[in-house]
Amino acid sequence: MDRRSESPRRSATRRSVLAGLTGAALTGVLAGCSNGSGTGLVGASDPARGAADGTTPVRRTSTTPGAAFTTAPATRVMQIVAHPDDDLFFMNPDVVQTLSQGIPLVSVYVTDGGSFGLNAIPGLPEPPADIPGYVSSRQQGLRQAYASMLGVPIFTPWERTEVLLPGGRRAELNRLEHQGRRAELIFLNIRMHTEQLGRPVNMTELWQTPGVRLPTQPGTGSPVSASYSYTRAELIETLVSLLRRYRPTLVRTLDPDPDHQLHDALHPRGSDQPNYSDHPDHTATALFTWRALADWAEGSARGVPVFQTEAYRGYYNQRWPYNLSPETVALKARTLDAYGGDPSWQCGNEGGCGDYAIGGGRTLKSAKGWVRSTHRRYPNAGPQAVRNRDGSVWVFGVLGTRLARWTTDPVTRRPRPPEDLGGGPLAPAISVTTGPDGRLLVFALRFAQLEGATERNVREVVMLRQQTPGGPFEAGWTSLGNPETVARRTRLAGTPTAVTGSDGRVHLFVRNGNKGVSTRVMTSGGHWSPWRPLPGGRVQEGLSATVDGKGLIHLFAASSGWVEHWTQRGPTSGMRRGSRRLVARPGDVPNAVTASDGSVLVAYRGVASAGLRVERLAAGAPKNWTTVAYVDVPAYGRVSLVGGRRPNADDLLIAVPGGGGEGLVYDVRGRETLGLHTRDTAVSVGVPATLTSPGSTIVVATGLNATPVISHLQQA
Repeated sequence: MDRRSESPRRSATRRSVLAGLTGAALTGVLAGCSNGSGTGLVGASDPARGAADGTTPVRRTSTTPGAAFTTAPATRVMQIVAHPDDDLFFMNPDVVQTLSQGIPLVSVYVTDGGSFGLNAIPGLPEPPADIPGYVSSRQQGLRQAYASMLGVPIFTPWERTEVLLPGGRRAELNRLEHQGRRAELIFLNIRMHTEQLGRPVNMTELWQTPGVRLPTQPGTGSPVSASYSYTRAELIETLVSLLRRYRPTLVRTLDPDPDHQLHDALHPRGSDQPNYSDHPDHTATALFTWRALADWAEGSARGVPVFQTEAYRGYYNQRWPYNLSPETVALKARTLDAYGGDPSWQCGNEGGCGDYAIGGGRTLKSAKGWVRSTHRRYPNAGPQAVRNRDGSVWVFGVLGTRLARWTTDPVTRRPRPPEDLGGGPLAPAISVTTGPDGRLLVFALRFAQLEGATERNVREVVMLRQQTPGGPFEAGWTSLGNPETVARRTRLAGTPTAVTGSDGRVHLFVRNGNKGVSTRVMTSGGHWSPWRPLPGGRVQEGLSATVDGKGLIHLFAASSGWVEHWTQRGPTSGMRRGSRRLVARPGDVPNAVTASDGSVLVAYRGVASAGLRVERLAAGAPKNWTTVAYVDVPAYGRVSLVGGRRPNADDLLIAVPGGGGEGLVYDVRGRETLGLHTRDTAVSVGVPATLTSPGSTIVVATGLNATPVISHLQQA
């Protein structure tokens, strides 16, 4: 996060630098971009190969299944962010919970965070510009914040050394360990913006413009005194080298594809890039990270590395209802106060003791509200589970940016090693349904191209299909395109949610670039309709769909003021807008399931609360909502709901992601019924999946070690 571009500066240099921050917002028309023509990072789809049903086979390069996954290394989390404090504002509470579990964590800061060198003290005159000093002070603030999260005094000395990088470059490496908890901070220190040949150059330019090179800026007192420089290719190479060095099992980064945002008097732009809901450095750093992840996954001679991914929203947090409870907000604020520091502190750092505009409880007073939310870019991420015809459980998830499948051993019930099904690079949220002929269909959002130029940075929805029911999967993936037809806008599309209706048609739903929902429908004969928008809706990412006992499809999403609902009039009709009569304003995205009596259950959190409201809709009665339960459950974000035999009684179960700590299952009175946490499989990545059968419920969650945890609950 870097709010300093909001501070008024009258110099021509500042005006020209800000003018250069618009690059990420440029758009270019790519005719038929859902076909991804051109050469990108991975084999793009060829429009000449389009099938009669309107789909396109994906050229098989990195999408080809059959590669071997490496043996899972020791559990480790890596975070790659743009500025000092991005992790504290946008990833916490996950950061502190990861450290509290004793999971080693390394955080990489790509830019120097030095902005214009003004470490402003609220209420005092503007200080002289000192970029090296400000870089040093922000990095000291990080050491203070991480010390507090490790449970030691904030001025505890760190080991400060160098790390050797490709091309002879060096970066500062800070390390602190306490009672088995370890944090490492790596500062690449690339300048946020400079002037070259009379024009501004920044991280956006570094990503998308050939020939651009950005220098580094060491901080005052750093063990790395030399200055280096990076091209686009050199930064990608450097990130890949760090991934190979640390071999993380989970990589956290920022939002590569922020929402479109209208900026006006009610929604001032601030540090956002024009027309989009995030800082341009956040976006560029996330794109560099995803490119490095794809290169690492493709270039490993030992096989596909075993890692998961999580992406976090940035300035998006101020545009939607807050989603964290007061207790979690207070936790984030305490860490940010340690980071912000104070000029009177005696921290022992020559450059300063923090980012002074942040400390002293100021984040709680900020109208931006960044401290009050933590939103994942892909809130539906997590494992998907199905029961095979032989009774075994198949678990699907994204591993090494590719689709992986685990099958359970019939005796031990434990998952066997993962099988590679290709498709990469994929976003971490997938959807699985069964087609009318009994074959499984897996849907995902694919980074079809990850090049710097706007017209070669494209996303597409893809599908993988079984050859026969219960059998192997086809060798290639199929492109289903994108509801958006402009290259930049393909990046605004969300991850797919699919459901099969009672008439055998498969309905595919995607959040589109207007924050509405678009759909394609596959007939029982296997032919796909064009993309069509559903009526209304201005919703957050994170759709949920189910089929009620009357055979009607229901789709839910969270808007700013209500839970948006679409449904059918009859099993063969199209989707229409349903009821807005759910009780409360949602603070986060919903989850919907069908109970055993055919009614629909919807769970969603309230605004600024850990409380979860569960409401019931009788089958075939689109407006008869009743409240089933209101439960205080930990963590934040989407949950998995399990409908029991008696949806108004105690059989309702709620599976909660741990957010870096424990994954738990609760009943409707908020009582913990199952703790899924163990030291080696801390359940936290994505939302748990559930399967029900007579007498039992299966809960599947994925640990920080990138391995599924399968738990069997016996119902009374």
